[in-house]
Amino acid sequence: MSNQGKKKIVIAIDGFSSCGKSTFAKAIAARLGYIFIDTGAMYRAVTLYALENGAIRSGIVDEDAVEALLPQIEITFRFNPRRGASDIYVNGDLAEGKIRSIEVSNCVSSVSSIREVREKLVAMQQQMGRDRGVVMDGRDIGTVVFPDAELKIYMTADARVRAERRYAELKAKGDDVTMEEILENVISRDNADMTRAISPLRRADDAIELDNSYMSVEEQMAWFMERYNEVISR
Repeated sequence: MSNQGKKKIVIAIDGFSSCGKSTFAKAIAARLGYIFIDTGAMYRAVTLYALENGAIRSGIVDEDAVEALLPQIEITFRFNPRRGASDIYVNGDLAEGKIRSIEVSNCVSSVSSIREVREKLVAMQQQMGRDRGVVMDGRDIGTVVFPDAELKIYMTADARVRAERRYAELKAKGDDVTMEEILENVISRDNADMTRAISPLRRADDAIELDNSYMSVEEQMAWFMERYNEVISR
């Protein structure tokens, strides 16, 4: 059934790292003709810029140095027809591949916990979604960025399953990583995301939980369409 003429809503997808939130959100956006905004990529982009400009050394984040860099950072998304998805650019430079490195993964939770970073990116995200018709994934979309989102999904999956997914993704890119290193990263990010003082990861009271540990992409989409149709028929 066409989605033309149906009311447009905000779909907020929050959850743990390596749950497949972005893949799921992209598929939903394509299915509904919505705009997909990868907020995790935005935090990774700031982390990458901080790494490249000396605000992170030997894995230690200098919060004051990161804050000082913020006015210099412009983040944009451009649709890439070859991938059928949007690529992220930092100050006009393509950053899509570089933001997925293990170095960025190890530091992104620390950078995300800086109040000024979150304030800047939340304001950008709210501006991007002001006209509805967006799917946004992250850690605090349903609780902070769009607390009035019409459909909120909280994604989770077993930590080892998530580590296996991330490991396969990185090995396919040729990265030299171990399964143990990735599992450790996943567990430490879970802890950092849930315990940070600013916008910790938590399930919104009105969010629907989706545990996709052992679900196929098709099963996840069928699950979603049921919930989506319930919301727009109200």
